Amino acid sequence: MIRTATPADVPVIHAMVRELADYEKALHEARATEEQLREALFGERPAAFAHIAEDDTTGEPVGFCLWFLNFSTWRGVHGIYLEDLYVRPEARGGGHGKALLTELARICVERGHERLEWSVLDWNEPSINFYKALGAAPQDEWTVYRLTDEALARLGS
Repeated sequence: MIRTATPADVPVIHAMVRELADYEKALHEARATEEQLREALFGERPAAFAHIAEDDTTGEPVGFCLWFLNFSTWRGVHGIYLEDLYVRPEARGGGHGKALLTELARICVERGHERLEWSVLDWNEPSINFYKALGAAPQDEWTVYRLTDEALARLGS
């Protein structure tokens, strides 16, 4: 079952964010606190949204996705950028990841959003194969750039 996250889900979302960061070999970079997630998802002006995948038998959270709106100047409409998609190892293969992506695709279609986009690490073959099986196409001609920490501070001051 897929449902919209509630404020009560923040601790489990935070835990799964850290599990994902550990899987991606970057746990040291995962500095977000529960309070930051609570504010981003449920504050006065939410900047992000989340869905929870629950085990069909126990109702326990086994996965989540966190996303926000982006905008295409070429298409003239919003899209969804999927920041995180994670299913706990013991629940993988149960259809939870596909169900989370299906829910985001449903939201796109319902709201007239024309793109659902995300990034995947180039070494993450299981995820790449999963996404390709759903019909997703890699955008190989694009390279992601990022400013953080000292470089961001230097440019912004």
